[in-house]
Order: sequence, then structure tokens, then C-alpha cells
Amino acid sequence: MPRRTPRNALVGLRTPGRFHGFLKTASICVLIAGLLSPLSPAVAAPEAPAEATAAADHCGNQCSDILPPGQNGNATLAQILLNQAFGTMPEHASDQLGPYADLANGHSGLTNATINNFFNDASFGVLSDQVASTVNPAGRADVTIVRDKKTGVPHITGTTRYGTEFGAGYAAAQDRLWLMDVFRHVGRGQLTSFAGGAPSNQGLEQQFWRHAPYTEADLQAQIDSAVASNGERGQLALADAKAYLDGINAYIDASDSGRYFPGEYVLTGHKDSVTNAGTIEHFKLTDMVALGSVIGALFGSGGGGEVNNAISLLAAQEKYGVADGTELWESFRERNDPEAVVTVHDKSFPYATKPENPQGEALPDAGSVAEEQLVYDRTGSAAGSAAAGASATAAETAMTSAKRGMSNALVVSGEHTASGHPVAVFGPQTGYFAPQLLLLQEIQGPGISARGASFAGLSMYVELGRGQDYSWSATTSGQDIIDTYAVELCQDDYHYLYRGTCTAMEKIEQKNAWKPTTADSTPAGSYTMRVWRTKYGPVTHRATVGGKKVAYTTLRSSYLHEADSIIGFQMLNDPDYVKGPEDFQKAVQHINYTFNWFYADSEHTAYYNSGDNPVRATGVDAEFPVWAQSAYEWRNWDPATNTAQYTPPSAHPNSIDQDYYVSWNNKQAKDYTTASWGDGSVHRGNLLEDRVRKLVDAGGVTRASLVKAMADAGLADLRAEDVLPDLLKVVTSSPVTDPTASAAVSKLQTWLSAGGKRTETSAGSKKYADADADAIRILDAWWPLLVKAQFEPGLGSELYAAMTNNLPIDESPSAAHGATGAHAGSSFQYGWWSYVDKDIRAVLGESVQGPLDRKYCGGGSLSACRDLLIGTLKEAAGKTAAQVYPGDDQCSAGDQWCADSIVQRTLGGIKHGRISWQNRPTYQQVVEFTSHR
Repeated sequence: MPRRTPRNALVGLRTPGRFHGFLKTASICVLIAGLLSPLSPAVAAPEAPAEATAAADHCGNQCSDILPPGQNGNATLAQILLNQAFGTMPEHASDQLGPYADLANGHSGLTNATINNFFNDASFGVLSDQVASTVNPAGRADVTIVRDKKTGVPHITGTTRYGTEFGAGYAAAQDRLWLMDVFRHVGRGQLTSFAGGAPSNQGLEQQFWRHAPYTEADLQAQIDSAVASNGERGQLALADAKAYLDGINAYIDASDSGRYFPGEYVLTGHKDSVTNAGTIEHFKLTDMVALGSVIGALFGSGGGGEVNNAISLLAAQEKYGVADGTELWESFRERNDPEAVVTVHDKSFPYATKPENPQGEALPDAGSVAEEQLVYDRTGSAAGSAAAGASATAAETAMTSAKRGMSNALVVSGEHTASGHPVAVFGPQTGYFAPQLLLLQEIQGPGISARGASFAGLSMYVELGRGQDYSWSATTSGQDIIDTYAVELCQDDYHYLYRGTCTAMEKIEQKNAWKPTTADSTPAGSYTMRVWRTKYGPVTHRATVGGKKVAYTTLRSSYLHEADSIIGFQMLNDPDYVKGPEDFQKAVQHINYTFNWFYADSEHTAYYNSGDNPVRATGVDAEFPVWAQSAYEWRNWDPATNTAQYTPPSAHPNSIDQDYYVSWNNKQAKDYTTASWGDGSVHRGNLLEDRVRKLVDAGGVTRASLVKAMADAGLADLRAEDVLPDLLKVVTSSPVTDPTASAAVSKLQTWLSAGGKRTETSAGSKKYADADADAIRILDAWWPLLVKAQFEPGLGSELYAAMTNNLPIDESPSAAHGATGAHAGSSFQYGWWSYVDKDIRAVLGESVQGPLDRKYCGGGSLSACRDLLIGTLKEAAGKTAAQVYPGDDQCSAGDQWCADSIVQRTLGGIKHGRISWQNRPTYQQVVEFTSHR
């Protein structure tokens, strides 16, 4: 067998989609003729590896991974033009998309032997006959980058620590330079000035900058703090980061002089295709912090939404009185629902629980809340309706507690597997982009030995992946590390009382301007983003409380600490640090973002929930705004550094060697309250829980059976599997005589009997079976109608609207998905399925733990509830496919499969085809280690 080469020798960026008229096919050919030299950087021919001892690999060829669409996220101008004109793909730009997509139809017959038909071999090293290229970046003798033929993944081997990290930076720039540049500008609130003023770009920069409006001094201070507070590891992280950036910048210089840099720089006006005039700015340390702030805000910052919570509570109290209104609100909030699926079994970890006697609440006067203005001085295209709409969407997404968590994990202990070794199938759902936000890599060097995925521009360490004899992954957890404070105003709207002293707010501004380019024809425009900062964080709203003028501010424990997590990732990559589950848990304790972390080696499994959970003052309810007064601040809070007392590691949900773990952004443990709503009786986590528990009960779990459980859950319609049976039980409690309703019931029952899945008739058919399609269309149309008819009469229109602001009623595959837009795959995270489930069961007279405050459907009458459901079902059945799926920029009206489909959202110039819907991680590992050091 050929031996392996030794290894130690987060929408809408608008880039070329509709080119101007001159870029027609004929003229593209002419342009390409002058651009073909060179198409890509010159690389050394494959060469025999130097003799060295390969890194230990205890996976026994049983580690696999996948990350669509492909490893190569850079494309020259010529390659972009060829793709736009003829659909041709740069090498390795799309070769992981097909296997990823094929699992939807191919999982049913999966065996351990066929797993790598749908995944990559994630063993360390490259077989000698599979080496595609071997280079020493910038001519360095202390690092080698080997890329394999199948996927083009870089396998970076360094003989010095500096060389290893230099190679990691160089390889990252080879694969994601343009994307890295885009997201450092997103983090700095400068995307429109860099990439164009498309409304989607405006919305993206506004969404993130309002959460982290950092100055250059702020960014540098975070670096200094992370280094100073972590001793030798802090110094090592700083040296690693500098070497990593040196590698990125070396590639920038080489690609600029060699003219094989990403073509988007030409299309956005930063480089001239003829003279090569223009500059690609070098990266600096503070860019990494800006990048980190975006990733943290997307996936690791649970909390917020306290103002919306207060508005809905007041609406409930207005309608039903204080006592009954509060009871109603609490029943819908489901802080600690006894029917909720949990990751840690049979253990309690109290956090952010409801205090018996709340103190310091600062609820707004009715009707007084106004969202803080972010954008000022709009000119040109920034003053249009599309721009205003993008701003409104960005604000809504930024202010909600319903963060797009995504990601799932299935981990089974060796006690229940066929081999006796633990098996894990896990990964993050980070959306679908082209190029992808993540990149794959293997890094082997002094103190580093890992393969896996990292966010582009932050890939100095593997962030999710495997070491020599262990693997780890994460899901978003969402516990509350964000609080809202009411600062009392004094003097004017821009001064507030801070510990008794009238103090000026700090004004932070970012001015952006743009003009049309080939990539983005949006007319010229400009605006200024303005944030007012206080000691208690940025201002988000204005209101009155008891007649006093206040500003509501948002304080996040990771605010001004975006760089702190680097130490945890450094530890995870260090084979001398992680030698077992306890070491793993200690490593991820250094990660201050809110994640669920999972671990597997050949003998053990483990779980730990990370994040800097602030210790709140006695009586403070994390659900609502509180007064910005010393008595209600976080314990030992220092406003100068935004540090405080945090809950100890033992208070975080954690476990070693539980029989199995599942997570799909569900509740972590009993008494552990998450900030987002919806942790009730029906959650998409149930789709995993039910399948994995069944496998564990039967015993003999294999990698293939666990992948099949994940894939099957990823095609299930949660509403169909866990709610529809009870809805039909009510509907059929008496004979259904109406022909339209009867036909609809029959279609739904037939679909349920077949499994209630949203699956293509065959791979690539781009359609659902006719019977399935009718049932899916009916349910998609019925759900919003039945929810409104079931709950609005009892809640009243105002309270119903307030509650839907806390928790959207639905998140089907064809719905929009927050920051990632529609066609994002991830579905059924947020919706009213628990409310419908609990209420329908109550009306049926069934036992309900943690019921709603009253029966809503038909006022609690079974016959009235039945009439309501049949009426809305008839209305839904009468809707055409074009009405249910109205079409968008990707799909024509009525194209049901397309409405559900996953789109690789372009963040660069290369386009990819749509794939059939799957609700699964973007990057995914399948691991089973056979031995341990």
C-alpha cells in the first residue's frame, strides 16, 4: 500500500451575478485569452517526501469528514469569467458538493465500507500516490504544504513552530483570501466601501457592527489583554498569530506579483486587470479580532431580546392582569420545560432561573420603546427603499434572542457500539456559502497535531476536528451571557447616570461610501453608522420607565474579549495537553463563547458547555432589562475591562461517558435556561434523541448506523413527525364529511405512513413524489393558518404579535433563515410546535407536563377545536403551489423542490448548483478511534 507523506517533515455579498452587457460570451473569450497567463500560481512538481517520522494516527482509517462545496475558494479573474459564461469550475472548487448532496438519497443502504463514498478520508497524511503538489511557501525550508489529488486539502508540516504557522497562513490565503478580506471588513463595519453598496452588503455590516462597534484601539487592547492574562500560552498565541499573518501576507505579495490573486479584486475595482495597479492590503493582528467578532456574534453569543421580552410581558399583563398575564407569559417562555429534550441526562445545572422575588426590573412604559437609530446621513442609493428594508431586516436579526444556532452532534459510548469504541457523528451547521466560511486543513508541527475545519482567517489552529487519538466538535448553546440595562438619562439624550455621576456617552462612527463596479452595479451612495456606547455597552433602544427617560444598553460578557478563546483552541491542537476527556474539558473552559463541546476517543466520550456565564446579583431576572445601578450589576464587574465573576466550571453542564449525547441546539440540562425561546416538548433535538435512543437500546451501534440516524433526521419534517399525528387525531375525532378536508387528511395520513420526509424521488430528480408533494404543500400552507386560528383569539392580536416577535411560528425549509437567508438548509429550530403540541394534547384530555396557562384551541372545546382545524385545513388545501411557494431570486413560483433547496450563497465570483434539502451540519465528522496513546 502506498505510504503516507509524513506530516511533521459566516447572504448575500453581491459579487458577479449579472455582469454588464460587455461581458457577453464572445467578449469573455477575448478577455480570457489575455488573462490565461497565469491562471494559478506555479507550484513545484510532486516530489518524494523527505524521510521523517509520521504523526501518530490512532483512527485506523475510521475518521472521515466533508465540507462542501470544495476546498478551493479562490479563483482568478479568468476562472471567474469562465464560470460565469460556461459554468466551468476551478479545480477543487466544487468536488465535495456532490458527495455531500448524495447522502440524502444514499444513506439508507450505507455501510461502514461505503461511508467514504459520501465523506473524505480524514486520516493524517497523504498517500504517496495521491500527492497532487508539494510546495515550500515563500521558499521556506521549515514548512511544506502537500495537497492531495482528491480534494486539494492542505497538509501542512513544519519543523519549527514559526514555519508551521507561516504555512497555515499561506495555505489559508491560497484557499480563502477574498473571503477573509470580505469578513475582516464586515467585522470593521466597512463592507460596503470595500465590496459595494448592494442592500445585502449594507444589511450585513449593520447587523454585526452594532454588536461590536470597536475602534482600532479597542481591537488592539483585546489582543494585549488576551496575551497578558495567559502567561506562556498567551505569548505563544501571539507568536503563532504573527507567523500566521506573515504567511497570509507572503501569499498576498506572491499572488500580486504573479497576478494570480482572486479575480474579485479586479471586479470590485481594487486591482487593474491590465496594469496590475492597485493594492491588496496586508492583514494585521487586529483584523483577526474583527473577524473573530463576526464569528462569535453569528454562532457563539447567546442572549439578548430582553426588551422584546418586556414588551410581550406587558402586553400579557395588559390583557389578563398582572398575575394571570405573568402566568401566561411564563408558560409560553418554557424556561425549564419538563418535557424538553436535554443533552445531559438526569443532572441539574441551575443558571438564569426565575428568581422568587425579582429585583431591579426596568420595564418600559407602554408604547414608549423606540429602537436606536444606527444609520445617518444617507445619500444616493443608501436613501432608497431597498436600503431601508435591508436596515430593518438587519436590526430585527441583530436584536432577537433567536440566534441561528444550527449544528448537531450524535455521540455514543463504547458500551453500546459494535466495536466497543465510541462513535461520533458531529459538526457545525454554518450555512452554505461559496466559498465556504470554513476551510479544511491538517497541521503538524511542534506542539500542534490536528486535522479539521477552521474559520477562514482564523485558521492558525484547527477549531473543529481531530487530534492523534481524539476528536472534538461543537454546537451553539445559547445560554444567556447578554444582559440589558436601563441607564437613566441626565442633561440630554447623550448623558447618563453612572454610579451617581452624569456621564457622557461615547460616540463611535463608521462612514462608508461606494460607487458602481463590475461586480456590484449599485449606484453611488454613502451613510454613517453611529453607535453610542456606555459603560454598560452600546445603546440599543430608548424608552421611559416610570416616566423617566432611559436608554437601554446591551452588555455581553465576551464584549471586548473577542480574542480570549484562542487559548482553548491552542490547547485542543496540542497533543501534549489533551490526553483524555478531563484535559478536553479543561481546554474548552478557556473558550468564552457559548458552545456545546463534544469529545470522543477510543475509550471515552465527554461533553462541556462553554462560555463566560456572569454571576448576576441576587434577584436579577436575566429575562428582562434591569436598572444600571451597582446593586444589579454582575458580581465583581469591572467596567474598564468588562470582566466579572463567572460561574465555575462545575456549574456548567458537563459529563463524561454518558451512554449517549445528542445536541441540535436544544436545552443542555435541567434548570439550565437558554436565552432563546422554544425549548419545549417538541424540538428538532427530538429527531436525534428518538433515533439515537433506539439505536442505543438495540446495541451494536456502528459508524454507518449513526450516520443513517443523522441523515434520516435531516430529511424529517419536525411538524409532521411530532405534531401532525395529534392534529389529525382531533380532526378525525368525528367523521370528516367535507370532501376537500377529507382528501387533505388522506394525503397527510399517506405521507405520514411513508415517514413524513421531504425527499427527492431519486437523486437529482429535483422533485418530490406527487403524493408527498401534495401533503408537504398542504402542511406548509396549513401551519401558519392553524397557529394563528388556534392562538390569536385567546391571546388577542397585540399579544399574539408580541409573542411572535419572541419566537417565529415556523421555520420550514422554504422559509427565510436570518443572517443566512433562505435556502440555508437549517430548519425547524424555532417555531410554535411545542405550543401547538401541548395545547392539542390538553384539548384531547391527554397528560401534559408543563402545560400552557389555558386551553386555546377552540377555547378548550374539542368540537370547536376540530371545526377550527378543519376550516384552516380546507383553506390550506385550496392554496396552489405558486401561492405557497411564491418564488424568489433562485426559484420560479410554484417550484416546491427549488423552494426547499440549498443554495451555496455567493461570497465570491464562483457559482454552484442547488442541491436537495438536508437538515445537517455543513462540516461534518464521522469518527471511531481504534486505539489510544
